[in-house]
Amino acid sequence: MSGDRRDVAVVGGGILGLALARELLTRRPDLRLTLFERETGVGQHQTGHNSGVIHAGIYYKPGSLKAQLCVDGMQRMYAYCEEHDIPHTRCGKLIVALDESELPALDELEARGRANGVQGLRRLAGGEIEEIEPHAVGVAALHSPNTGITDYGAVARSLAEEIGRAGAEVRLGCPVTQLQRTEDGVLVTHAGGRARAARVVVCAGAWSDQLAVAAGAPQDPRIVPFRGAYLRLRPEAGRLVRGLIYPVPDPRTPFLGVHLTRHIDGDVLVGPTALMVGARDAYRLTRVRPRDLLSTVAWPGTWRVMRRFRRTALDELHMAASRRAFVAACARYVPELRAGDVLPGPAGVRAQAVGRDGALVDDFVINELDGAFFVRNAPSPAATSSLAIAAYLADRLDESS
Repeated sequence: MSGDRRDVAVVGGGILGLALARELLTRRPDLRLTLFERETGVGQHQTGHNSGVIHAGIYYKPGSLKAQLCVDGMQRMYAYCEEHDIPHTRCGKLIVALDESELPALDELEARGRANGVQGLRRLAGGEIEEIEPHAVGVAALHSPNTGITDYGAVARSLAEEIGRAGAEVRLGCPVTQLQRTEDGVLVTHAGGRARAARVVVCAGAWSDQLAVAAGAPQDPRIVPFRGAYLRLRPEAGRLVRGLIYPVPDPRTPFLGVHLTRHIDGDVLVGPTALMVGARDAYRLTRVRPRDLLSTVAWPGTWRVMRRFRRTALDELHMAASRRAFVAACARYVPELRAGDVLPGPAGVRAQAVGRDGALVDDFVINELDGAFFVRNAPSPAATSSLAIAAYLADRLDESS
């Protein structure tokens, strides 16, 4: 392939890289495009290890990329699932305030949601909560009827089939190790050799910063992996949750807190925790990869985050170590929930960008450098927003050509 120059190379076979490839091929059916994926299948990391929620766009600062692309992305995702017969449902979400101290933050979320154009958003008094979730309690809530669930792994597989039919070359089990600018484009070094492309877009999730920094992009921000573990309700306890029940989140962090989520397969998940871990694929808590661990501990922002959120980290450790504490956190919202109602559940790893100053980067971050684009931060709601992010990236490629 070293002598076969491609128009575009996409690095990363998660939902975002696949959506971008589809968007580019839709715009230019004659495009010579190759997608590289390090694993032997698509959607193996964040795409296939999340709660499956289709977010409505409530949480994000108005004017941010997340705010702009989530509402658009939600509409595109529902339409895509409908068109391709991918299971999905608008089950609705409640964001519940437990006491009056959380009402100002709930007010802010409501204001953000309305500013972002979230449709159907409704404020509920405490007595109205049971209309939506009969077993939940709180002093007030926001109801988002258009929030839903799907199977993002199925979406990724559908996208991969589409781009294959459109003529893209999809190279699985082929990690990219280096990108180098040349006179006529970008030289892509990968496990099978080298390839040349006029343009490259890196959507490599947890590994995005490594490729970006190696290509000369700014050091800041860097990816620090956080493992999120879920428990699963026993089938007989699943009746306690109709849709999605979320807390009012801590405004200092981009994490949404421990919540209860009905999955597309009918299971109800509770969680996740958020623990800093020693590998970018630490689906098992004991997995440690020296290179990943060194990257985390060598980054000054890591230590600043740890100092800033000492209490939060201790709470997360407690919940990770104690199933009873984990369930108790959820039982504040659904008091009938008991420790015996849960079983072990899945886990995922959030590729969280952390600034040198210790800031947990909240918005999507995209760098452009010498013919290459690097998606440096694309956590939730990136799956929801993936089709809209793809259109945004395709526009930027068009503008820079």
